[in-house]
This record gives sequence, structure tokens and C-alpha cells, in this order.
Amino acid sequence: MRVAGLELLVAEQSDPLGWGCYPMAPWVGRIRNSRFAFDGVGHRLIANVGPHAIHGTVFDQAWVVDMTDQSRCELSCDLGGGERWPFRGRAVHTMAVDPGGLHLRLRVETTDERMPASLGWHPWFARDLAVGGELQVGFDPTERWQRDADGLPAGGRVPPGPRPAEGWDDCFSGLVAPPVLTWPGALEVTLTSDCEEWVLYDAPTHAVCVEPQTSPPDALNMHPRIVEPGRPLEATFDWRWRLG
Repeated sequence: MRVAGLELLVAEQSDPLGWGCYPMAPWVGRIRNSRFAFDGVGHRLIANVGPHAIHGTVFDQAWVVDMTDQSRCELSCDLGGGERWPFRGRAVHTMAVDPGGLHLRLRVETTDERMPASLGWHPWFARDLAVGGELQVGFDPTERWQRDADGLPAGGRVPPGPRPAEGWDDCFSGLVAPPVLTWPGALEVTLTSDCEEWVLYDAPTHAVCVEPQTSPPDALNMHPRIVEPGRPLEATFDWRWRLG
């Protein structure tokens, strides 16, 4: 994702979870012990981070290009089957650009029965660009989900509190203003979304992840959103930039 020749995102790596800006669907974050129940039926997913299933099923799949022109494209991807995801459905991702911004829209829909879902994006913003100073993140939430040793919600929301020494890897809500990413002397990017939750992961030394999500991690075991035929789950994520 280049703006004025500056690459904003961590470049491709062997681990698909560690670079770019990938959609997360049909769930976000970790699902505890890769298990959840829905409508009285228990389900087990494939564990890909320790005992947990993380970030959905579409981040490492090929997408079908359904439409493209000079400024917009629409992609779709099956959600998988079996242990990958026990329901039939698909994700649709629309990306559009203009001279001042990037506009993303993600939709999860079912092709037959109702199902739980959450969705979001996982951008890896580079701390250092080719010019300018190191990335500064303006992020001002009013609430943070309490989390346990697994890094998953365990209780309700609390005030954010001070940044821990090891950095944030937490889910927040109630943002006072949209997050603003500033590379001093180079670029400023303002992020907006209709998602209610935001994960901030700033522990890595090379990148910061600012992730809009429709639900907190492990939502399939909490209060999931419900997708039904003709009633998809949708979200938007917009970037607006200013040089200098």
C-alpha cells in the first residue's frame, strides 16, 4: 500500500499472519481452545496459534476477482468447510482508492443456515518509512476488555489504564476520536470504521497493528453476531492521508 511512493505496510513474509492488511472472517482474534457452541451444537476448529484458532479462514486463501476497474475491485472467498468452518458461506471484500484515501468494505454472508460471525481487518503498519520519523499512534479509547493469561476477554470492560511495559495486545472500545497514525515529516493517516471494537497491538519493534473489529476476540463464545440468509454482517474501514 504505497502513498507518494511510501510503503505503509509490512512487506510479504512466509507467515501469512504477519504482514499486509488482511481481512479477518468469519471470526476475529482467537477462539479459545478452538471450540465454540452454536444453537446447542458444539464445534471444533483447526488450531493455528497454540491451542487456539485465530483470525478466521480467509487470510491464507486465494480470492476470486469478481470485478475490477482503475480505482475499485471486488473479491470473494469461500469460508471453507469441515473443521475450517462448519457453515456454508462466503466473504466479499471491496477495495476502492481515490487521491486521498483507501476505502474497504467487508461482508460475510451465509448460503443456507444461520451462523455466528465476526469480522475485521488486521493491518501491519510499518514503524519506519523510507523518510520521516518513527510512527506515532494517536489512540484514545475509554474502555478496554479485561483479558486473562490466554489474552482473551475474561470479564467486562474497564478503563484502559497505563500501557504495560511489554506493550498493548488488547481490545478497546469507546474511542474518543478516530485513530491517527503519524510518521513525522512524511505522512499522517486517519483511520475510521463503523466497527465498535479496536485491537491495538504495539509490542513488535517493526510494526503497529490497529485493527477494527465488529466484536472482541472469542466472540463466538460470548455474544456473537448472527448472520442469516439475506442478512449479512458488514463493516467498513477507511484511511484518509495527508502528506507532510
